[in-house]
Amino acid sequence: MLRPWQTKIWLSRKSGESIYTTLSNQIAEDICSGRLTPGHMMPGSRTLALQLGINRKTVQQVYEELESQGWLISKPRRGTYVADTLPELSLSCENLELVSLAQGAFPAGDSFEAKLLSSHNALESSSINDGVPDTRLIPFELLSRAFRRAIVQTSRQPYLGYGDPKGTDALRQSLQRMLNMDRFMNVTTDQICVVRGSQMAIYLSSKVMDPTKGVMVVECLSYSPAVAAFESNGFNVIRCRQDEQGLDIEDLEKILSCHQVAGVYTTPHHQYPTTVSLSMDRRLKLLQLSQLHGFAVLEDDYDHEFHYDSRPIPPLATLPNSENVIHIGSLSKVFASGLRLGYMVSKPAFINRVAEEITLIDRQGNTVTELAVADLMQSGDVKKHIRKVRKIYQARRDHAASELQRIFSDKVSFRLPQGGLALWIDISRLLTPFGDNKPEDLLSNLPVLSGSKFFTNTETIVPVHVRFGFGALTEGEITIALERFAAQLM
Repeated sequence: MLRPWQTKIWLSRKSGESIYTTLSNQIAEDICSGRLTPGHMMPGSRTLALQLGINRKTVQQVYEELESQGWLISKPRRGTYVADTLPELSLSCENLELVSLAQGAFPAGDSFEAKLLSSHNALESSSINDGVPDTRLIPFELLSRAFRRAIVQTSRQPYLGYGDPKGTDALRQSLQRMLNMDRFMNVTTDQICVVRGSQMAIYLSSKVMDPTKGVMVVECLSYSPAVAAFESNGFNVIRCRQDEQGLDIEDLEKILSCHQVAGVYTTPHHQYPTTVSLSMDRRLKLLQLSQLHGFAVLEDDYDHEFHYDSRPIPPLATLPNSENVIHIGSLSKVFASGLRLGYMVSKPAFINRVAEEITLIDRQGNTVTELAVADLMQSGDVKKHIRKVRKIYQARRDHAASELQRIFSDKVSFRLPQGGLALWIDISRLLTPFGDNKPEDLLSNLPVLSGSKFFTNTETIVPVHVRFGFGALTEGEITIALERFAAQLM
């Protein structure tokens, strides 16, 4: 059927705004205004690309993004249409964007990032960019094909019934090969349990451990959800000092002389939140103390894949005297936090106890997701994707460091982290002298930096740091974030 009129889109680009962002916003605005009505057939990607003089791939990506948000719908062999049921139609486009942010959808493009950085409410939930991966880098086509193969596989074999609470054999075997080949470990599948992210592994570990056997020791600045998990399972938590080399072993020895310790929780590869790596001599000493005093070491290796300047230091679980190590890792950072897939490695007896706890709360994980990820790991696609995004994140780290020096000069200080997706920035000199104001009061109305604020009291000064997650921001978005932050403080 010949269309009576060709749908045309008018693009009015703002300064610094990408074509992708302009086109996405314009189509959404035309739908909100009623110009493009529900059921309306959109121009083909080739037609619209020719009309606008842009790359067809850009149009396809915009259509896919708007489909994921519910604005458009694709009908096989027919075309792309405006959805019959629109998301939050009563809201303005500007508020719709903020709603999608609050629901966890990371916006695409500079103009939306600018709105994010100027929104106090959006930054109240600072963990949205505390070092998270960029979901725009997800290999959607690879992932979708893997999911399709997994669904076919489940239809041919009895995978969708109740299975092993420790995870599918396919994924545990893939994890075993990765850990043994890439992480220098030597484990069997009986030592591996698949979980829904590292937080679940932390909670289950503390659930299985006995709080009557002693306290839980964490670093002075540590991952708050982990501390909350320990306390919810009955542990008294004691904080150990840390410095530029990570966990202070001498202070840990003092704690051991005064308390019975059941476990030590640490993030040795890239310490959270300070990003430093635990030195090898301290790693070895920690494991020696673990053997001597009989406490468990919970090693949260949450972003091992993203190490840039040298070969990653082997995990604690690979070193001598590591029999008491509970190794925790995550696959979510490789793709996206919402994938909710992690793993833990320990003695078979401990893993079996964890599996018993899983049957009480979740029975087992998502079989289709586990089979899909196992497929990608076996084919080498996961490793290929990691290599690709590692280069992107390293470039973003270097750009963030360069922009900090350009914008702030010597008014802020930081150490360039060897890896990870965040910078740990000391902004004390921007806030001195404090006078009668506490630093937290001065920072309470600074909604423009994507990150978390941390305060550490010492005898003479109060160093104030922010953890700035650069991973989920493009280089242009990083510049905007830091310039707006400077405008608030300088």
